[in-house]
Amino acid sequence: MNDAREVVVLRYGHRPGRDDRMTTHVGLTARALGADRVVLPDNAGQSAETVRDITDRFGGPFAVELRDDQKAIVRDFEGVVVHLTMYGERVQDVEAAVREAVGLDEPAVVGEASPPRDLLVVVGGEKVPWALYERADFNVGVTNQPHSEVAGLAVFLDRLFGGAELDREWADADRRVVPEATGKTVVDADRDSADASADAAGESAEDGDRD
Repeated sequence: MNDAREVVVLRYGHRPGRDDRMTTHVGLTARALGADRVVLPDNAGQSAETVRDITDRFGGPFAVELRDDQKAIVRDFEGVVVHLTMYGERVQDVEAAVREAVGLDEPAVVGEASPPRDLLVVVGGEKVPWALYERADFNVGVTNQPHSEVAGLAVFLDRLFGGAELDREWADADRRVVPEATGKTVVDADRDSADASADAAGESAEDGDRD
C-alpha cells in the first residue's frame, strides 16, 4: 500500500485440507487491509489461486507467491520482522515502536523521521520453531488470548496503518461492491457509483411493490 516500503505477510506452515480455508483468509485479509504481498507455503496452491482470482476481479495491486523456503525468507529478510503470536507483547504496547521502525510515524522533531523499511508479518499456521521468536524484531500478541490468526492479522494491520487502509483505491478491478445500508449490489468497476446506487434503490422498490 506504500510506495516507499513493502509490507509482506508470510503464512508460516500449511496443512492441506485442514488449513485451506484459514490460509485463504490470511491471504484475503492481507490484501484487503493494506499489505502488498502474501507468501504462502508451496503446498497451498488452492489458496493462492483463490486470492489471485479475488485480486483479478476486485483489484490490486497485490502479489501472491508460493515458496518452500519459509525459514530462509525469515532469516534473510532485510527489513523489520513481526511475528504474530498469542504469547507476544501486547499490540497496543508496541504498535508505536513498530510504526517507528518501518518509518510510518510522523517524527517528533523535523528531520528525524526514520527511513522507510520493508516489513515482514509472520502468521503461523502450525507450531513455529523457537528460532522464529528469536529472529523476530517484535513478537506481537493481539489480546494474548486464543483466537483466530486471521483476526490477529486484521487487528495488527489496522493498527499499523491507523485505518488509512480502509480508504484504499483499488486499481484494475473488474467488479466493485456498492456500499449500502441494505442490499447486496456488485457492479462493473468502471460504472458510476451514483448510477449504481440509483439502480439498486429502484430494484429494491420494485421488490417491495411485488411483495
